[in-house]
Amino acid sequence: MSVFKLPTQGGLSAADLRARAAGPAAPLRRRMAAFIYEGVLLFALFMVAGALYSVSVGQVHALQGRTGMMATQFLALALYFIWFWTHGGQTLAMKTWQVRLVAQHGEPLRLWPACLRFLLSWLWFMPAWIGSWLAGWHQSKLLFGAMLVWALIYAALTRLLPQRQFLHDAICRTRVIDHRT
Repeated sequence: MSVFKLPTQGGLSAADLRARAAGPAAPLRRRMAAFIYEGVLLFALFMVAGALYSVSVGQVHALQGRTGMMATQFLALALYFIWFWTHGGQTLAMKTWQVRLVAQHGEPLRLWPACLRFLLSWLWFMPAWIGSWLAGWHQSKLLFGAMLVWALIYAALTRLLPQRQFLHDAICRTRVIDHRT
């Protein structure tokens, strides 16, 4: 199979995808399980991207080329998510937990909405990081605590939003649907 050919996605028809996109989001428990599993997979992606960057620039010290390393890892994250979202609607973790990302009416996600969703998905972390920085919290336990509290608040916001989607999905008009047949 060619790398550029869209994979088949289960047994859901276009009509099934439209119907599920119009309904409630996939259960929060499964979306959060995919989120946590995604973190495990992204650790490997960060390691590979970091190793490639370090070897390519001859980095011998962690602070040498730090900005380039962060930019490389950010780009690797963007490529990972945007590629999977626009080529089948599922990252590896989403396939495992049988959830799928679709556009508002169940159609496949296009490039620019996927880019926007990637940038807005940082709402999971950035408010806590910015708040911690403004408060002068530089200890890892305070940063972790702030991020955990914010992530719980952000997940709880789904109860208030239409179709129980995450805030960044509501803004981007995307839907995370249950993909079980």
